[in-house]
Amino acid sequence: MPPFLMLADEAAYRQHFADTYVRAVVQTHHGVRVHFKESDFGHAFYESSNRNGVKDQFSADRSQRMDWIMHTLTDPNAGWYQGWVKARRSYDATRSVAVAFGDFVVVLRFRARKDGVVVANFVTCYYADNSIGKIRQSPVWDLATCRNALGV
Repeated sequence: MPPFLMLADEAAYRQHFADTYVRAVVQTHHGVRVHFKESDFGHAFYESSNRNGVKDQFSADRSQRMDWIMHTLTDPNAGWYQGWVKARRSYDATRSVAVAFGDFVVVLRFRARKDGVVVANFVTCYYADNSIGKIRQSPVWDLATCRNALGV
């Protein structure tokens, strides 16, 4: 596993995220460009202080795994699974959950640009210790099925 990222404070982690992901060109090992927004930081690296679902507290534990995102996306041996859409109660070939290091997952949403090129948006990442079993039983995600679902 990649080493934990040990930075001084939340501001340093925010800067690292912006430099490494938001302002950089990131691609999966499939060659798909992944877009990150600065606002993604809160969803990925905050957690609920009282388990009510409201992410209101910076998580050093989650942030220390920040560099694992790149390793997961670029690892040709990572497991890629279709994402579950709770509202529809079904799997979606245009969403993926990538797993490369134990129970650490990276969630992406794919879309087709007007020119037909498939790109992805980063959704979140987390240590899926409670749900990794279900994730690993999900249908396998692959680019061809995703393209088909997107109509390209």
